[in-house]
Amino acid sequence: MLDKIADQGWNGTECAARLDGVTQPTWRGCVVWRDVGEPVMWRADETDLLPAAPVGSAILSEDPELPDEWWDGLSASLDALAAHQTRRVATPDTDTITQASVTESIRAVFSGDFDTTVQRWLPAHADLNWANVTAPVFSLFDWEDWGNAPQGLDSASLWGSSLAVPSLADRVRQERRRDLESRDGKLMTLFVCSKILGPYAHPEDPRLEPARRMAGQVIKDLQED
Repeated sequence: MLDKIADQGWNGTECAARLDGVTQPTWRGCVVWRDVGEPVMWRADETDLLPAAPVGSAILSEDPELPDEWWDGLSASLDALAAHQTRRVATPDTDTITQASVTESIRAVFSGDFDTTVQRWLPAHADLNWANVTAPVFSLFDWEDWGNAPQGLDSASLWGSSLAVPSLADRVRQERRRDLESRDGKLMTLFVCSKILGPYAHPEDPRLEPARRMAGQVIKDLQED
């Protein structure tokens, strides 16, 4: 819609093209046009082809057995992304992330005496899951939602997408422990768990129990900080 053109998502891929050190398809250009019959603007971005196929669906049920070089590429790109500066604000699940939305999501599912105040806001992809990365050659794509977010959002999101495969979830936590062991990373772990365990949770989702266990541990850690 026309009133959303200035908002998140309109030019995310183009803006992401300036992110040095982040492995992604090269942006080549775009075409923009207005719908003659509706109050809508359309945009098509052209990028290089992906260097390999996406790892899988957003949530995996089997270990993709990624090589060490792939994990090195992931961490190098996420660290480089976080070192940039931007005025964009991330929109995970198409909703602008704010302190209020973080607190609301966490408090809607978890109780306890702990502070939900975010300390560090850093650039994040904001839609990091197994459908938006390629392998065996690493590349990160689908940049519509990127922008500033609490430290650890991307790492926690990929961990949440891995919970049905315990060894994979453990590998994400190992590789991204600097993010996930930070105070904000713990809050983002709860934020992701709140999405898994919230009112729309499927009773047969294999991620439910590991998410509950991790949430309990994180809440305990936050209360002790």
